[in-house]
Formats: sequence, C-alpha cells, structure tokens
Amino acid sequence: MLPAFVGLGLAVLAPVVLLVWLYRTLGVGGLVLGVVLIAVATTAGLRLRRTVVRRRGGRYTPDELARLDDQGLAVAAARILRRDGWRVVDLTVREGRPRLYARDRQGRELDVAFRPVVTSDEDEGMSGPAPLREAGRPRGDRLTRVVVHLGGYSRADVLWASRQGGVHLLDGRQLQRWADGDTLDELGLPG
Repeated sequence: MLPAFVGLGLAVLAPVVLLVWLYRTLGVGGLVLGVVLIAVATTAGLRLRRTVVRRRGGRYTPDELARLDDQGLAVAAARILRRDGWRVVDLTVREGRPRLYARDRQGRELDVAFRPVVTSDEDEGMSGPAPLREAGRPRGDRLTRVVVHLGGYSRADVLWASRQGGVHLLDGRQLQRWADGDTLDELGLPG
C-alpha cells in the first residue's frame, strides 16, 4: 500500500515542482511551457495506457499482429482465449515450442499449437503439415486441436489437417477476425 501512496504523491508533486521551477527560471513563459509539456506527456501516457489495456484485454490491430514473434503470438492467443472465457495453461516450457491448453465452462478443450512465424518469402516455399505433436495428454472427445499461423496455409496443410480429424487451421485472416472480437465459435473452429 505504501508504494501506491508514494507513487501517487510523486505523480502529483513532480508536476507542481516542475511548474514552480519553470516559473522561477523563465517566468510566465516557463509556466506556459510547463503546462504544455505536462499536457503532452499526459496525452501520450493515456494513449499508451489505452493500447496496453486493449492488448491485455485480447484485442489486437493487424499491425500489432504482424509484428509478433512466435512467443508473442502465443501470448496474444492466450489473452484472446481468456477474453472469450477460456482457462489457459501455457505448455511452452514443457514442449519447448509455444503451446497452449485451454478449457471452457462447457468442458470443451483446446490444444493450441503455433506454426513458426517466418517471412513471406520463406512461407511460400514451405510445404508439408503444420507442426502439431502430441502434448502428452490422452486424446478425448472434447479435445480440439488448433494450429495458429500469421500467414496462410498451403493446400497440402489443409489436406493434412482434414485427414487428422479434430485439427483446425487458423490462418492470418481468421486470426485477425479473432483478435478483432469474434469468438472461435463464430469462426466455426471448436467442435
């Protein structure tokens, strides 16, 4: 509790001290300059806070998604799942690659894997199935496997997933809809 009071005191005291110092040093012009600086800093801080709160709430813009690496994509997917009411367990440490397990109130389970983030040139040449290994849990009827990728999937990937049963591929377009607020049910993913 004490750090919160100290932070609040500094947040109030620092601008007042700055304004007094600027007024004594530069006069009325310094006071006006100080007020403008405080207004600009407050506006920038509020804008940054709004962005952070939006991301923590599980909403991302297309530009923010495009800048994510493999681990960042897993964090974003976990936040989006939590936004939609799923309880999420990060299996990354156990598996070595980003991996999530999620369960909702209806008892549905998701095994979420991530296809590596690569440049578009490398993505064109990649073929074969999406990397999806067993997570060490017995396969249940309610377990749905989802592979998330920022780009698109090749025809071979789609054929591979259709042969697996219970595997759904979430491409960049669907990922953006999901990050905009659509649920997985609206995207037609979990069985």
